[in-house]
Amino acid sequence: MTISINLKRVIDDSYPIHIGSLPEINFEGKVAVLTNPKVAGLHLQSLLSRLKAKDVYIITIPDGEQYKNMETIGFILDRMFDHRLNRKSLLIAFGGGVIGDMGGFSASLYNRGIDFVQIPTTLLSQVDASVGGKTGVNNRFGKNLIGAFHQPRTVYIDPSFLSTLPSREFGAGVAEIVKMAVTFNREFFEWLENNDLREADNLQHAIKMAVETKSRVVEEDEKELGLRAALNYGHTFGHVIENETHYETYLHGECVAIGMVMANDLACEVGLMDTEEVDRVKAVLNHYNLPLTYNINDVEKFYQTFFLDKKSADSAITFILPRNIGGVEITDAIEAVTVKKILATFQGISA
Repeated sequence: MTISINLKRVIDDSYPIHIGSLPEINFEGKVAVLTNPKVAGLHLQSLLSRLKAKDVYIITIPDGEQYKNMETIGFILDRMFDHRLNRKSLLIAFGGGVIGDMGGFSASLYNRGIDFVQIPTTLLSQVDASVGGKTGVNNRFGKNLIGAFHQPRTVYIDPSFLSTLPSREFGAGVAEIVKMAVTFNREFFEWLENNDLREADNLQHAIKMAVETKSRVVEEDEKELGLRAALNYGHTFGHVIENETHYETYLHGECVAIGMVMANDLACEVGLMDTEEVDRVKAVLNHYNLPLTYNINDVEKFYQTFFLDKKSADSAITFILPRNIGGVEITDAIEAVTVKKILATFQGISA
């Protein structure tokens, strides 16, 4: 005997992304604002002056990728229970990518899912992490291996928050912008080569272009079953670097920058890119003082860590490689000897 449960339905998870000055936010129920001490000290009063709700609670967690784990998620959930939030309550993720990822994941878990809003305060989170609904945490096996797809109700991108951003954090965000241009928009990359994002008007245009690019990809492939995996260009290598350095040496975007350099070298090796294009990408990254090298101590260990990547399966490692500038190739057909040849070029160098 077979009994079927028919759950076929259409769910509209569409949401707006506002780029510009943060507007007044009105909410009838309880609101929890998740942030960290650094962001709270700089910008929390600005947010609270624009937030009107029945009750507002502040949940503060330590700043840093090393705190992006299940222990911190447990702390956040405990505070949400302490404040007696319910299914009609709202969580606001107010900070960078770490805050956004953990805020969205906590919202997906609490009472089996409540609404949340993204208000990103770093360039990286404004152009990438806040858009698309990927939430999660790290564990000892790798980055973002525990999580859920949970789309925000709204994203508010206010470039004025970036005025207090340290130069390294700014560069980390630029890496994610370059990532999207190299793989999806040659004209945008050429624009990046000729315009300095440290100028306000240029920066706002770049944010708009990056968000539009990612939005189109997410619309086509929300759950990363195909095209959306291309947004992980630079990440396959970068996540191994983050794992090896315990998330303490480099910022995420810095690892992505190094990962793009490695991916480009591999693309060049297999005939997808030429050396002139490789150098052009390096030049843009270098303009924002992003690291371009990393010393691999153990090639075999580095290679084996690839298998923990979410995109890989069994014995096949999926690599995201640029096809020239403006195109992308998602492949699991590159031989181990070829990959290890590229990794070996990063042995014994000064990072």
